[in-house]
Amino acid sequence: MGAAQVRISDGFWDSYIELVRETVIPYQWEALNDRIADAEPSYAIRNFRIAAGLEEGEYGGMVFQDSDVAKWLEAVGYSLANHPDADLEQTADEVIDLIALAQQEDGYLNTYFTVKAPGERWTNLYEAHELYCAGHMIEAAVAYYAATGKRKLLDVMCRFADYIERVFGREPGKLRGYDGHQEIELALVKLHKATGEERYLELAKYFVDERGAEPNFFAEECRQSVGLSIWTKQKLPVPSAGQLAYLQAHRPVREQDTAVGHSVRAVYMYAAMADLAGLTGDASLLAACRRLWANTTKKQMYITGGIGSTHHGEAFTFDYDLPNDTIYAETCASIGLIFFAQRMLQLEAKSDYADVLERALYNNVIGSMSQDGKHYFYVNPLEVWPKASQINPGRHHVKAVRQKWFGCSCCPPNVARLLSSLNDYIYTASAADNMIHTHLFIGSEASFALAAGKVAFIQQSNLPWEGRVSIEITEAPNEAFTLALRIPSWSRGKAALTINGSRTEYKVENGYAVICRVWTAGDVVVWEPELTAQLTAAHPEIRANAGKAAIERGPLVYCLEEVDNGNRIPSLSILTGTELQSTYDTGLLGGAVTITVEGRADNRNSWQSDTPYRPIENNEQPTSVTLRAVPYYLWGNRQPGEMTVWIRTAAVGV
Repeated sequence: MGAAQVRISDGFWDSYIELVRETVIPYQWEALNDRIADAEPSYAIRNFRIAAGLEEGEYGGMVFQDSDVAKWLEAVGYSLANHPDADLEQTADEVIDLIALAQQEDGYLNTYFTVKAPGERWTNLYEAHELYCAGHMIEAAVAYYAATGKRKLLDVMCRFADYIERVFGREPGKLRGYDGHQEIELALVKLHKATGEERYLELAKYFVDERGAEPNFFAEECRQSVGLSIWTKQKLPVPSAGQLAYLQAHRPVREQDTAVGHSVRAVYMYAAMADLAGLTGDASLLAACRRLWANTTKKQMYITGGIGSTHHGEAFTFDYDLPNDTIYAETCASIGLIFFAQRMLQLEAKSDYADVLERALYNNVIGSMSQDGKHYFYVNPLEVWPKASQINPGRHHVKAVRQKWFGCSCCPPNVARLLSSLNDYIYTASAADNMIHTHLFIGSEASFALAAGKVAFIQQSNLPWEGRVSIEITEAPNEAFTLALRIPSWSRGKAALTINGSRTEYKVENGYAVICRVWTAGDVVVWEPELTAQLTAAHPEIRANAGKAAIERGPLVYCLEEVDNGNRIPSLSILTGTELQSTYDTGLLGGAVTITVEGRADNRNSWQSDTPYRPIENNEQPTSVTLRAVPYYLWGNRQPGEMTVWIRTAAVGV
């Protein structure tokens, strides 16, 4: 990959990055210290203080509570890389000092097993998330080192990784196991890249290769265990085939072709597999990544980029089973899908990967956080009836309003670390091929070191509201290099290119417009993918959406909210033959394009309250209404109410 430096300057994304820096990171620091009124306590910093011997008390929170601190630190690292902040850096340094104090003499680091269960290390990998927490802290260490040059946390985690290597492996005397929740694998790849240490790459490869091998580690661990389950406090049963599939440990990873089990674990593993395929040239691993990508995104993904359709285990179910009202679509799962997409783009620049990355980013991920940065969705529904969320136990997980914090709060710091590192997702560059791919249209200043020489340019983007992007070359070598601009799926292949004011034809490769020439400073490329509002249908196998349509405009999915359309939203229909009118509303939560369209409302007024059913009468004519749709990422920011993405359809005149 060509060395790149990218700084975002964008009308849409600047507000999110500033929100993370100025509000989200400080707010989450307060939450980690249990200082948010009426929010579930975190216990996370307190656990580290107890483990470090600075405070007396009992462990609090989930077994994986350490990971919340790690993801917060990682977000801080990315933020400091783009916006130095002495006070924030000092706070982070103090946290790192605390973490170092909590580390055991042999390098082990985990507050649960230091405070609550000393002597039980590595005895319940099936449930305990030990390597998962280690992985997140490794990622934090790498990010913080890259931003500040300070090695303290990196050295702490190298000591821990060295200890893990002494414990795990196929050699005699080592534990031939792996974690129930994948994360350590992709983290070790990052540690390898940061330190150049090959042992860390080999350890990542071991964890991926060993997963699902026979004899199955989890089956043997549970069979031999004398301890109790962390969750049920009963003897751990030998896992069934379905339980092994939940952990993606039912068969070796190279033999997997269907996304199954816990969705976050799955995509974290897929991201690591893609990393390793690129670094080792493993063709069988790449083939498995391609199969798993296709199944995940073509048959088990929501239109918003959400994955994991059931709250039972936060998991995938089966192809095309995508209910809208009992959905799960955990925020972390979409973030993991973005990680997977980024790695696949680094392996092979195909627009399909970037299309999904963009879809998940603009809809599921930023929609999970309120516009004030202090409230979050863990679950990201496509249909909400607030009363059902309150009273129906099958829908308690679907919230009509975002929460201040969660006892299991993996999602908020995950959003913070992704948005703080968004500059890493816009481009990829191949130095040897002298080629730069633009995957996301986000305003930014970028520079790249190619074989031909240094390339620098400024991208300006009007997305998501207008389909116009300009790239001005500010530095170029004397040799030719190639710019590749993604042709978004939402443009339906319609995109115009001009260079220095002249309309230019382009070659299409893997969904990108490719232009190779000798560029000079001052050259301006204008890229205009067609951006219009459109109705989208779902595959007939997606039964929840039969007879319905969704509204999309550019990268954004839209929804109907009660505040604009009244209650009983499921009784509304959209007329498929009428024009979708797009209007920029400056008063809508900082400004956004809304869409209005002609629709119908079922006859409501003639029903008696004590008559649940009656014969259909021929004279029951629906009422004409104007439907107003807003971007999905903004829903729930005004007042609680019903919401839906998928809307019944009716033909004009019916």
